[in-house]
Amino acid sequence: MQLTAQTYWAEHAWLPAGPADGEPAGRVESGVLVETGADGRIAAVTGGVATPPPGAVPLRGLTVPGLANAHSHAFHRALRGTVQAGSGTFWTWRDVMYQVASRLTPDSYFTLARAVYAEMALAGITCVGEFHYVHHAPGGTRYADPNAMGEALIEAAAEAGIRITLLDTAYLSAGFGEPPTRPQLRFSDGTADAWAERAAALTGRPHARIGAAVHSVRAVPAPQLATVARWAADRAAPLHVHLSEQTAENDACRAAHGRTPTRLLADHGVLGPRTTAVHATHLTDEDIALLGGSGTGVCMCPTTERDLADGIGPAPRVAAAGSPLSLGSDSHAVIDLLEEARAMELNERLNARTRGHWTAARLLTAATAGGHAALGWDGAGRIAAGAPADLTTVALDSVRTAGPPPRLAVETAVFAATAADVRHTVVAGRQVVRDGHHLLVLDVARELSASIAALHD
Repeated sequence: MQLTAQTYWAEHAWLPAGPADGEPAGRVESGVLVETGADGRIAAVTGGVATPPPGAVPLRGLTVPGLANAHSHAFHRALRGTVQAGSGTFWTWRDVMYQVASRLTPDSYFTLARAVYAEMALAGITCVGEFHYVHHAPGGTRYADPNAMGEALIEAAAEAGIRITLLDTAYLSAGFGEPPTRPQLRFSDGTADAWAERAAALTGRPHARIGAAVHSVRAVPAPQLATVARWAADRAAPLHVHLSEQTAENDACRAAHGRTPTRLLADHGVLGPRTTAVHATHLTDEDIALLGGSGTGVCMCPTTERDLADGIGPAPRVAAAGSPLSLGSDSHAVIDLLEEARAMELNERLNARTRGHWTAARLLTAATAGGHAALGWDGAGRIAAGAPADLTTVALDSVRTAGPPPRLAVETAVFAATAADVRHTVVAGRQVVRDGHHLLVLDVARELSASIAALHD
């Protein structure tokens, strides 16, 4: 779609901090004009404008950079409700997930993902990192276009109006030295070289970038880890990996290789500034030092980690060690990056029985600039000239957010607002959500219901 220049007037906006500001993450300013260009970037930012000038689109509430969901499995949205009935473990949850995965086709995945990404836009998410491993037909047969499933996700994001980094995932084995089980055959390319050949055929678009992922150390044999890492490095692309989500994975890795998953990744060249470890829940002191010392990012997914009873990851310690933090909604038990942000702080309060591990601004940074950096959108996640014109406006007059003064708008948004309080979403200068309504997918709830019901029939 052809982009055009547009001017937005933000009642309150969270802007990058100036040299005199006490909070390095940013400051709230009232009456801010944000001019966007036909290139989808911010052309100018002007503060101190008391009322919207003629032609400017008013954004009433707190406008922040677009939220970045750094870890998504779009088809997991079809599990919501189903996997919350009864009890079980991560591994019993996985069996139900496999059943849903077995029913996906390129067409049904497009339909579901379009609705899921539209739900994300309604929640203020302007960019998603899709950790994609459902590559082939059931049984492992390749589609005529071997990347039909990935292309469906890229097109779904376009129609929902958001950006995507497709993290094409190598998933080759069921465990250490174990071939894929039947449900996993459609995930596997057989070898890392075959994965690399298929993934190389994927191409980006203005709204889409291509990255890579190692599903986990149990799903990619150790001698093949370097192939995936080189593929990403050759393209300066982001590389993500599920890491130590379960203690069983750590135990199996030690049994097979005599070291932790983090050390195994380090020994095979997977860690580094373009790499993001997802979950990183059960880490040793050495693991934390390896991640921080290499500049490897960590993506926390608190709503999924608590939904699956994974545990509370050592986010303060990995951040202190040097790992940038980002946030993801992962299995989509809920899609709410504000909830992910505050959960990272509140979970740690329960764990440590002290408060104040991060300021609200630091948490919001993880949900914006931190996520964009993890997904390869450098320079995004800030309201400043030259940055992508991606904006999210949170209402400050709902029953959850009314009352606090504007100077506490960030604290109010992070610790009280929910996705339901997102009023406007702008991507590349184009308004995708206005007054809480998606402008491209007109009935998101209906599309979610229909696409999910089709997978359960």
